[in-house]
Amino acid sequence: MSFALNGRPGVALHTRERILASARTLGWTPSAPARALSRSRASAVGLVLSRPAELLGADPFFGLFIAGVEVVLAARGFALVLQVVGEGAAEANSYRRLFQEGRVDGVFLLDLHRDDPRFDLLVELGLPAVAVGRPAGTCPFAWVAPDDRIGPRAAVEHLVGLGHRRIAHVAGSPGYVHSVARERAWREALEDAGVEPGPVVVADFTGPRGAAATRELLALAHPPTAVVYANDLMAIAGLGVALETGRRVPADLSIVGYGDTVLAAHVVPALTSVREDVLGWGRAAAETLLALLGDRSPPPVALDLPALVVRASTGPAPPHA
Repeated sequence: MSFALNGRPGVALHTRERILASARTLGWTPSAPARALSRSRASAVGLVLSRPAELLGADPFFGLFIAGVEVVLAARGFALVLQVVGEGAAEANSYRRLFQEGRVDGVFLLDLHRDDPRFDLLVELGLPAVAVGRPAGTCPFAWVAPDDRIGPRAAVEHLVGLGHRRIAHVAGSPGYVHSVARERAWREALEDAGVEPGPVVVADFTGPRGAAATRELLALAHPPTAVVYANDLMAIAGLGVALETGRRVPADLSIVGYGDTVLAAHVVPALTSVREDVLGWGRAAAETLLALLGDRSPPPVALDLPALVVRASTGPAPPHA
């Protein structure tokens, strides 16, 4: 009976359905802690990503983060189970399957949302987790993140110091905690400098949306003289649009990215960008999760602070701008 109730193999389909129907009639629900105790260790941890496949392939963040995770897991004999799914119920169903099939001992939570529904789900399942990013509000899990406010603030202070007063922002996907945090830090830094926050265009971290957002900004009656993007992928696409439309970068338009990807130093002009220690972030997240799985206190997290790397895509504001 327990095999049928716990979704394990070895039970005929008609028998499983009869047992589950009886359980529903009786109002029986499984005890997540008891189920967790009854399972053998999988020696694997999970990462479920609900992102468009084209973004995962183009954004180096995910590869660097996973590389940092794997450095730690491989040394401890653990494997990483990676699943890329659609939005909505697909993500929740993936966590449930990973748990019910006993495939992972814990999971990483990326792309945190405000009022993230995954928190309650994983608590219900009794599945250990580490949140990657700074949560908005109460979080029932340990979390690992740099300070999202440092990078945008450094970018704004750099641009204001160059004389810019019309500084726009191309934001990431709405709903993500880090998208909101970066936009808020950009806005607060401008207000602290006594500068009116420029226009914001909401995009989705992809190159095509970064390009479309840039076209929208440059078509304004009074276009910005500088743009701070929420990631390098959108910034590089925006750089291409600026050059295509006859703008000189940085003489007419300064551009700042976020993430300092490998390509940032090799586009022309080279991209000013906020550098983060993504490999270190992955290592710290893995060390924290494995410590929790071993009933140990998580080690202290020491991440390099985000830092602005100034290159050729930023310069003084245009005269009389």
